[in-house]
This record gives sequence, C-alpha cells and structure tokens, in this order.
Amino acid sequence: MNAPALPPSTNLRDLISSEIKTRELLRALIVVGSFVAAYFISGETALLNLGLIAVSLLIPALRLHSPPKVIAWHYLAILVAFAALFLAAPVKPLFVVLTALAGFLAVAGTRYGEHLRTLGNWVFIPAVYLACEVREGVSESEALRHAGIIIVSSPVALALVCAIQIYDQRQSAKAATSFGPPASEWLLPASATAMAVFAAAALVEILGLAQGQWVMWSAASVVVGDLTASTDKLKQRAIGALVGVPLGFLAGLALTQSRVGYALAVLAATLTLISFSRYIVGFSLRCFFIALAASFAGGASGIAEERVANVIIGGVFGLAAVALTDIVWKRVARPSRPTKA
Repeated sequence: MNAPALPPSTNLRDLISSEIKTRELLRALIVVGSFVAAYFISGETALLNLGLIAVSLLIPALRLHSPPKVIAWHYLAILVAFAALFLAAPVKPLFVVLTALAGFLAVAGTRYGEHLRTLGNWVFIPAVYLACEVREGVSESEALRHAGIIIVSSPVALALVCAIQIYDQRQSAKAATSFGPPASEWLLPASATAMAVFAAAALVEILGLAQGQWVMWSAASVVVGDLTASTDKLKQRAIGALVGVPLGFLAGLALTQSRVGYALAVLAATLTLISFSRYIVGFSLRCFFIALAASFAGGASGIAEERVANVIIGGVFGLAAVALTDIVWKRVARPSRPTKA
C-alpha cells in the first residue's frame, strides 16, 4: 500500500524550515532592523552601515555562545581595524599592506583556538567593507563625518547583541569556556589569505576598481582549507553572483527609485549573512538584494557587472594563493635526500 502523499504546503514548510535558520533570523532582525528603523526616522545613511557591525557581532556570538566580555573585545577589534584601514585608505601602499595584515591576523588567531577563525573573519569583513564603502564616491569631509557617526553610534549595536546573548544564555545556561583546540596548521592558510588579500587590494588600488571591497572580501573568503575546498567555495560564490545579480537587476527594472525600497533591500541583504543553512542559497540571495538595493538607489546598471566580476576576480586570487602556498609548503617540507658518500 502506497504511503499517502504529503500536501505541497507541507513539503514547502519542511523545505523552508530546513533552509532558514529561524532563531538566527529573528535575532538578526531585531538588531539590524533597529538601525533600518533609525534610518527611516533620521534619513542618515551611515546608520544603515551599523547593521553590518551588528550582524558581524551577532554571528560569532550565536555560533560560539560567546559571553558579553568576548563580544565586547570583538567589537573593539572591529572598530580598531576599521579605523586603521579607513585612515590608511588615502595612502594606497599602506592600505594594501594593512589590509593584507588584517587578512593574515584573521586566520592566524586559530593558533590559539580553531574557533577564533570565526571571530577573525567577522573582524576582517566589516572593517574592510566599511573602510571602502564609507569613502566610495564622497569627499574627505563627508567620509570623516560618516565614519564618525558609525563609531559614535556603534555602542548601540554592541548593547543590542549583548542583550540578546544574555537573554539566550539565561534561557539555556550555555556559554563558551574556550575557543576550541589550537589549529596545528595555521601559518599556511594565514599566509595564503594575506597573499590573496594583498594581490586583490593592490589590483583595486592600481586600477581604481569601484566597489573594491568585494574583490578583497572574495579573495579572503575562498581560503577555507585545501585546494579542493577552496575551489568548491569559489564555484558557489561564482554561481551565486551569476544567478543573484542579474535577477536582482531584472527585478529592479520594474521598480522605481525608493528610499524605503533601498533600506529594505539592504536589510534583506544583511540578513542573508546569518539566516540560511546552505551557503550558496544565502550568497545568491545576498547578491540579488544588493543588486536590487542598487536599483532602488538608481545605480543597478553598473553594479551588476561589478559584483559578478569582483567576486570572480577576488576568488581567483584566493584560489591562486592557496595553490601557491601549497606548492611552496610541499617543497619546503619535503625531506632532503641523503647525499652519496
């Protein structure tokens, strides 16, 4: 006797529940949505960027069950890295070197605990992204004003994330006591990340690429292990960009410029950083909403090509760095052959 077929609505609910991290989504909506609401009230675009700092604090806090003390140190690291890169941006060689150093340190922390890679990633990503985003297409005085608002208002993000974490830990009595065992091989991925980010940042500065943070972010993102794992990560990112960006651009063609639509698209793009179980789904939707946000802002025609190209270019740098460091390491580690007497 055949089992009764499940109604389509049940299958859809099961698919959504397995794909979407409801708990994480709701918490991210609270912290990021607060800054979107503040943007609606004030009209200050700098407040939208605080959503990235908030979600960058929230992701490691939820994954690692971090206590508030760790969240506070993580917050301080983001601000220091952002300030250093922002101030160094006018001096291109210095910016390239500091960005590569930030990429190295993001991975080198695993020497003291493998879970520190998560914290390191979510220091590097917001620091690099905001340092580039805040200066994109504005004067020096406007960039300084924008950065000042982010720094002055950022304690609100810290307070929201700490409040959520304190509430969760009171409910579950679960808090991290360590960052896991030290990684036995940390120097190789740290060096590969530094090389990839250095090459990406140098290309961005030499060619003056728009939205260059995507190249640097992508270069670091694909350094996730051996060459096979890094290649798979690049494939997922390339597919996500090639699918998500054109669909977002096409959807934007039917819409008019809108401040409300722009803010909601930015909110949705930020939420994709934490809300999906499969990386390729989250990244594809992130690309979609970024292109849609650009459409609402009146600039989708250029951002579509830039997003796809920058993701792939950065990923290729990361892949090349992984391959190069692996080749060099094998040669260095190869035992020397005994010489004949």
